[in-house]
Amino acid sequence: MQGRSVYREGGVQCAVMTSHYISRFAPSPSGPLHFGSLLAAVAGWLDAQASGGLWLLRIEDIDPPREAPGAKEGILHTLLAHGLNWDGETLLQSSRDAAYGAALDHLAAADMVFRCTCTRQDLRAHGGVYPGTCRHQGMAPLPEGTPHALRVRVPDGEAARIRFEDRLRGSFEFDLAAEQGDFVIRRKDGLWAYQLAVVVDDAEQGITDVVRGVDLLDSTPRQIHLQHLLGLPTPRYLHLPILVDRRGDKLSKQAGAKGLDLADPRTNLARTLAWLDLPADPRAAVDSQLQRALAAYRPQNLPPGPIHLC
Repeated sequence: MQGRSVYREGGVQCAVMTSHYISRFAPSPSGPLHFGSLLAAVAGWLDAQASGGLWLLRIEDIDPPREAPGAKEGILHTLLAHGLNWDGETLLQSSRDAAYGAALDHLAAADMVFRCTCTRQDLRAHGGVYPGTCRHQGMAPLPEGTPHALRVRVPDGEAARIRFEDRLRGSFEFDLAAEQGDFVIRRKDGLWAYQLAVVVDDAEQGITDVVRGVDLLDSTPRQIHLQHLLGLPTPRYLHLPILVDRRGDKLSKQAGAKGLDLADPRTNLARTLAWLDLPADPRAAVDSQLQRALAAYRPQNLPPGPIHLC
């Protein structure tokens, strides 16, 4: 394993490595971690350990109305209970307003951002693909009190094609203009959108590898587009299988997924490792289970999913 260290610069943790790998686990504190969260965390931790790299923890707390009391502390406790130790200090997105504002200023100076007053109903009429309705508005002032989001421009034609290689799923190509269109980077309520915050923080923390659920696959072309506009590096991607319920719906907090029972983390971990086609023994301590799984871990051998909870 190659050496690694962490330093702080401008109040933000930055990674300095003689290794080639930095990844992160980035849950939102909208509720307790469930089995779907644990699957992503375990696979991400194993991938980092197998690569001799860093595994960072970032709390995506940029949506206060959805934040559950005590969820941040609960996330940390749950990870530790399952033997998933992270490197360095935890980064809170709620502390990053200035960095997101600087990225927005950069995009606005390049005329890549415009104000948008469209509603969700307007978007549904176009199949969810933004048709460019407010592009002409640019950043010109609107009447005081007019609700509006900020969208980033997406080019047309060949420039809209985003290509990348997924470490598990192979090659992908998206036509960003045809499939998604100009997308929101600041919401109507003034909160930062996920796409911008993730891109800025991944660059700040030196993330080389993003390991996350395949449900976020359609976010990847938008994030790569922002990376290009901001002159930031594009990490490698590995999109994991997701857990689904009996109906085939993704296991999620929004759908009422139950939090993990911390009374028996060994069994939780064993179930998760089995879903990943890795050795699992609920009788063994969590550290022993993780080390055995690490010896067998090969990212190309992960199941593509989806994985049924029952």
